[in-house]
Amino acid sequence: MRVSAYEDRVYIHKPSAATPDSNLADDVRAGLTAALKMLPPKYFYDEIGSELFEQICATPEYYPTRIEHGLLEDVVDKIVDLSEPKVIVELGSGSSRKTELLLQAVLSVQPTLRYIPIDVSEKALIDAGERLVQRFLPLTVDALLADYEEGLKHERVREQQARKLFVFLGGTIGNFDHDEAVELMSSIRRQMGDDDRFLLGADRVKDHDALHRAYNDERGITAQFNLNVLRVINRELDAAFDLQTFEHHAFYDPELSRIEMHLISKLAQRVPIRALDLTVEFGRRESILTEISRKFTVQGLTQLIEEADLVVERHYEPENRYFSLILARPA
Repeated sequence: MRVSAYEDRVYIHKPSAATPDSNLADDVRAGLTAALKMLPPKYFYDEIGSELFEQICATPEYYPTRIEHGLLEDVVDKIVDLSEPKVIVELGSGSSRKTELLLQAVLSVQPTLRYIPIDVSEKALIDAGERLVQRFLPLTVDALLADYEEGLKHERVREQQARKLFVFLGGTIGNFDHDEAVELMSSIRRQMGDDDRFLLGADRVKDHDALHRAYNDERGITAQFNLNVLRVINRELDAAFDLQTFEHHAFYDPELSRIEMHLISKLAQRVPIRALDLTVEFGRRESILTEISRKFTVQGLTQLIEEADLVVERHYEPENRYFSLILARPA
């Protein structure tokens, strides 16, 4: 599908022939009938959720976006010199604000560039695509409206024979447990040629209070973001979640080195999900795990990279060691 205002330079591809709510239906049924209820975090990101996340990134408590952006500013020229990409493929691109630094650095040393952002928010893809092609006249955007798995399999990724830089920023790798993270990065590795590179942004283990504040902002925007997944289920699956009867709860588990985000039912209740012909029972204070965000050591990140058949080429960190940017190549 072309974006009409810039139809010669911005394309939105929808890889899946499945109905938009088919994966949601399967995940909700499986997650809310499990002994320990859970929902995948990708369903936060409808239009409302994407906007809320942008607001979270601007809160004083949420350090990862600012620190990663500053670190990338400092090292972007080194990354571009080493990777020399003709194509940039980004997983979970969102607003593409940080990636804009990469695009600018690449286009300062070469005449053209193709950018393939992968995201589940169509509005985010369209808004970012239109903004970027206005700023960078030699840029072409081939956006994929898909989750990571679908996007990486798409022909627009596989057919590119030029040097590629795969980008996965924001610490989002922490939303996956170890085996899931290795599998995702192995999927990226399978799409890489010998000269391609992978740029990973990962949050580090640090002071527990800083971690707690980052996921419990004073204005309650993260709480709204967390509750939005119930709003998505209400709309897409004709459910009857009363958002007033659930509350946001996020905490750091030092043994697992991860933040956990939950939605806690304030009372015992039964919630119908009519599209699934399902009624979900909640005990008072029963929770739904909506997101994990793992925090890493340098050793843990190196192990993760190597298990995906990649090698760390460069590791960048700020003075406070709050965050890591890793440039990796095929082993």
